[in-house]
Amino acid sequence: MAPDRPEAPTAPAADPGAPLRAALGAVRAEVGKAVVGQDAAVTGLVIALLCRGHVLLEGVPGVAKTLLVRALSAALTLDTKRVQFTPDLMPGDVTGSLVYDARTAEFSFRQGPVFTNLLLADEINRTPPKTQASLLEAMEERQVSVDGTPRPLPEPFVVVATQNPVEYEGTYPLPEAQLDRFLLKLLLPLPPRPDEIEVLERHAHGFDPRDLRAAGIRPVADAGVLAAARAQVAQVTVAREVVGYVVDLVRATRESPSLSLGVSPRGATALLATARAWAWLSGRGYVTPDDVKALAHPTLRHRVQVRPEAELEGVTAETVLDTVLASVPVPR
Repeated sequence: MAPDRPEAPTAPAADPGAPLRAALGAVRAEVGKAVVGQDAAVTGLVIALLCRGHVLLEGVPGVAKTLLVRALSAALTLDTKRVQFTPDLMPGDVTGSLVYDARTAEFSFRQGPVFTNLLLADEINRTPPKTQASLLEAMEERQVSVDGTPRPLPEPFVVVATQNPVEYEGTYPLPEAQLDRFLLKLLLPLPPRPDEIEVLERHAHGFDPRDLRAAGIRPVADAGVLAAARAQVAQVTVAREVVGYVVDLVRATRESPSLSLGVSPRGATALLATARAWAWLSGRGYVTPDDVKALAHPTLRHRVQVRPEAELEGVTAETVLDTVLASVPVPR
């Protein structure tokens, strides 16, 4: 039996991800109150939070690496701790250790700074490999084992490490096994002239990088927002052709004559994860080859190793990745 009157047309469903994207956009805006001209790095940090991945920030001294992470933590309602990595830093100074309590005649575990949501590992390449390795289990398994007892870390847990590409004397380069555990390697370049003028003008008007509250930065998102956004990212679809494109890219790095080490399967899964997060931030529910291209450099640049003879000819990881992206056919 036909209805007496036709049904009203159904309104298009509201995008459930819009409020979450707006909240993360507000995070980027808050960080911009303290850091000028590093929008790509800020977006990379947001992608890492969405993927529960760790980030390596590289740049010469004075380009606001530490300030960037401090501003991000101020814009998020997350517990944050900072560790200055030095040559005399011990593993227990990072993970925590057993402490003898004379009153109870027992050992108790005292948590180290790694028990936090956002850990700033400042100048990570200035500490010996033994201390660097203390982060390996925390970064991969999200737990710390002391005296045979595993202790889970808070959720979320993200390490943001900084290192300088200069002053290599007295430093300890991160081994490939630890580099591979970083989801992204973000480069912070020197600012262009207009951005540098704005930096100086802010300081001339009283900006104090040690007082972010006075700069007007306020928390605009929390762990609940990140968890809800991650659930949305997990629903982003990836066509089989795009998966094949990711695999072809990483396999091409393994076949490059300029590289002694190509991208591992872990790198391929990382590229897929970051591309999905970027697609969601762009307002799409599916991944395109352009999403993969956009995240290829920051996701893969630290996972390849250039041969010494190729380095002498001026070849870098960036130029190899450019060649790979230009040579691998893009699915249509």
